[in-house]
Amino acid sequence: MSQENFFESPILNSPYDYPGRHWELDPDGQPTNRIVDLRRHSDLITPVPKPKKRRSPKDQLHLGLGQEDGISSEVQEYNPTPIINEIRQYVDAWRRLPNPDQWQVTPETARLLTHWRTYKFEGVRPFFCQVEAVETAIWLAEVAPKSPRYRKFRDHLEGANAQANPLLLRTALKLATGAGKTTVMAMLIAWQTVNAVRYPNKGFSRGFLLVAPGITIRDRLRVLLPNDPDSYYRNRQIVPTDMLAMIDSAVIIITNYHAFKPRERIDIAKGTRQAIEGWQGNKLQTQETEGQMLQRVMKPLMGMKNIIVLNDEAHHCYRERVKDAVGETEDDLKGEEKDEAKENNEAARMWISGLEAVRRKIGLSMVYDLSATPFFLKGSGYIEGTLFPWTMSDFSLMDAIECGIVKLPRVPVADNVPGGDTPKFRNLWEEIKKSPKGLPKKGRSAGKDLDPLALPPILLSALDALYGHYRQTFDLWQAEGIGIPPVFIVVCNNTSTSELIYKYVSGFDRTNDDGTVTLENGRLPLFNNYDDYGNRLARPNTILIDSAQLESGEALDKDFRAMAEAEIEQFRKEKIQRSGNILDGENITDHDLLREVMNTVGKKGRLGEQIRCVVSVSMLTEGWDANTVTHILGVRAFGTQLLCEQVVGRGLRRQSYDLNEDGKFNVEYADVLGIPFDFAAKPVISPPAKPRETIRVHAVKPERDALEIVFPRVEGYRVELPEERLDAEFTEDSVLELTPDWVGPTVTNNQGIIGAGVTLNVAHLGEMRPSTLVYHLTQHLLMHKYRDPGEEPKMYLFGQLKRIARQWLDGGYLRCTGGTYPAQLMYKEIADMAAERIKNAITQTLQGQMPLKAILDAYNPTGSTAYVNFTSSKSLKWQTDARKSHLNWVICDSDWEAEFCRVAEAHPKVRAYVKNQGLGMEVPYLMGSVARKYVPDFIVQIDDGREDPLNLIVEIKGFRKEDAKEKANTMKAYWVPGVNNLGKFGRWAFAEFTAVFEIEAHFNTLVDNALRAQPQDA
Repeated sequence: MSQENFFESPILNSPYDYPGRHWELDPDGQPTNRIVDLRRHSDLITPVPKPKKRRSPKDQLHLGLGQEDGISSEVQEYNPTPIINEIRQYVDAWRRLPNPDQWQVTPETARLLTHWRTYKFEGVRPFFCQVEAVETAIWLAEVAPKSPRYRKFRDHLEGANAQANPLLLRTALKLATGAGKTTVMAMLIAWQTVNAVRYPNKGFSRGFLLVAPGITIRDRLRVLLPNDPDSYYRNRQIVPTDMLAMIDSAVIIITNYHAFKPRERIDIAKGTRQAIEGWQGNKLQTQETEGQMLQRVMKPLMGMKNIIVLNDEAHHCYRERVKDAVGETEDDLKGEEKDEAKENNEAARMWISGLEAVRRKIGLSMVYDLSATPFFLKGSGYIEGTLFPWTMSDFSLMDAIECGIVKLPRVPVADNVPGGDTPKFRNLWEEIKKSPKGLPKKGRSAGKDLDPLALPPILLSALDALYGHYRQTFDLWQAEGIGIPPVFIVVCNNTSTSELIYKYVSGFDRTNDDGTVTLENGRLPLFNNYDDYGNRLARPNTILIDSAQLESGEALDKDFRAMAEAEIEQFRKEKIQRSGNILDGENITDHDLLREVMNTVGKKGRLGEQIRCVVSVSMLTEGWDANTVTHILGVRAFGTQLLCEQVVGRGLRRQSYDLNEDGKFNVEYADVLGIPFDFAAKPVISPPAKPRETIRVHAVKPERDALEIVFPRVEGYRVELPEERLDAEFTEDSVLELTPDWVGPTVTNNQGIIGAGVTLNVAHLGEMRPSTLVYHLTQHLLMHKYRDPGEEPKMYLFGQLKRIARQWLDGGYLRCTGGTYPAQLMYKEIADMAAERIKNAITQTLQGQMPLKAILDAYNPTGSTAYVNFTSSKSLKWQTDARKSHLNWVICDSDWEAEFCRVAEAHPKVRAYVKNQGLGMEVPYLMGSVARKYVPDFIVQIDDGREDPLNLIVEIKGFRKEDAKEKANTMKAYWVPGVNNLGKFGRWAFAEFTAVFEIEAHFNTLVDNALRAQPQDA
């Protein structure tokens, strides 16, 4: 395989299966053009596409733990990667055990594992990496303690925590960006809760404290509450249905770590406080005590013991090393790096101190850390990028790319500038620092006198280069009719720089020396916030965001409020316009308004839907998950790959999670400049990938109201048998075919551990006499198809039903293949199906005698196209003719359906048509004895010359299985005549189209026959 294929087809594995293949990398981290049919080992070296031009090799940045990390010692080395790989081998072997009795877990845990691994989920199902992370936690908690050979893993965890978190026991599960940590948290909660309910005294817990780094993630984690409308346990089927009641007993508190900061219990002015303290001679204690803080944050958990903590984005939670630091501390740094380290350490200190308080006052059994980057940060006292030594599971970003779970970031590898070791836009910050003026220091006042148009040329060149590609992408999205734009994000080093770039790209008012104001339009037209006449756009294209400030929940900094004042007021007006309620704009704070805009970028129907460019102060916080990001520009220092991954990770969330024909995800890309991100990349020259459009399907009101289609909601049928003779009209749909695939093997070879084997078969069923079968089938018809509940069987029908049953059997309508036998009609499910086929044939002979009526839904008897309103991202769709359909789009499940749309719209006698998606039309039918609902494909109204149109229900069907026959029989024998006999919903008919190239001819013939039919036959 050539190296080019590495970039064209990097995805090797399905996200749902064991990642058994990976790209081999050489010692420099470069692909060797060879696929290895093994799983990639956990490793802390990231694969790097080296620049095309290299003068001398540079050492790979080491992100692991060595002997000088301050955690390892002569006695114990806390490098977790060998431990991770060893545990992974044990978990793999444990997973392969076929018998749950061998798993050494509780029966409840075994049920959950089986459910997660094998259940046929209706919607989103867990990725392999999600299941593996939970399996690792389960194996460590339930399996490893039962064997002395696994004691070393517990020793490792305890030792690593004793060095770094002496008051806590933590286990970190590392999952790449976009791998779905929320689902893993739901699975962990389910595992603990179900076992805690069944085994209250076995160390499991049903009390959980979920700690997030900010309000965005805190709010999103509400799906982990059992009673939430979007609860994962129910909506994503995280647990079997019968376990949902146990999940309801979980006590779950979700907070952001800022809540651990003690608050003032009494609001006292500074002067008053000083006066009281001076008078009393003691410091006035008005802050919450530790206990009061916990009472506020987690009151429902106060009476519980040994709760479980789940830290989301846990790399923010650590205790910095100062006294015996082995890496840089705050005091070792200078300038903005020192300020950033101080902020990080204060946040980490607040987070971990809160957890330590929980342990002291309540008790913690385990802290599970979930993060894509569980590394120590710069200034923490540890070597920057040191992996948390209590990390026990790893699904890296390279794993995620090879499984297609994230976008593939593309970074520069060559340019046309002679000299230098790397392309200039690869590490843009280093080039900016070389420019004469550079960028302003921290603080808005530091850059207030600077001209936004006087940014360093290297930065402007980078903006223009990336913007040029963005414009191509934007034009493509426009041409494809996507309702939202791609998103370009700029990550800056401080408030001053972000304001300058924001003004440069979006426009600003320049104050002249004489006091007059001149508008400077944005230099990147698609990001301009002003129209051609100098007026601010009602909907800004570019926003300026301080995400860290918005996530804290605290009031906006006055400087930032002044900078963002114009956009705040524009969004306030838009919110009022969207809702029509002026109070919606007045009652929302500036902080909440900007946070809503930030968190709805790229989301249709929300405030942020049309944002094209986001200029961010510092880095965009975790939880910002816009999946429309296509371009990222870094304008700040990046000391380690940790920071690169955190920043780039904000733009790696996929747009589409649909599998291709190979059962894998298609590759998606994000183009990156200014972030020296060590990952697979090529020069930014390839055309942008076609995006997946999301559209809203709805009735076009009032313009198309004349095309409304109304239909009955049928919930059953009532057949009134005539007093005279019963007959049956058998057709090809009356055939019942028995196959081993359906009824089970007809030949089985059994073999013991020793001795002779035996062949088991069903040949003896051939001995059953035909008369016995006829009797059995007649009895089944009489007892199950022609007897009302609670009534005696209609014995006077026995003779007629026997005659018809014999006619069905003798007529060859039971076909046995693959070694099956007619005697298998004795199986109840098969007898039910045979009896239903016979009953349908009888019922069809009764049409015109009005013995059959449809039973309507008593509470909602009719449906209409007027109420259709849903969104879809399916790529196959048909934009309807405004003269032929009440709805704006048809979402097609196949090319056959698209062809039918063309045929229906082209026929002059078609008055209106609609695809039955989101419409709510269902047809009750029986599959054997099981009641089911059938959803036909289309309803077509045909002008056949009568006073009212003919309503034709259309089914587009390729291969017809047994259930297709039952559906067609029900439509012909029950639904259509039953509805027509009601006399309130017009005339109805049913048609199936089973050959795509014959659809038009078949439809034309059908309409011609309807036109020729007499009124009583129509």
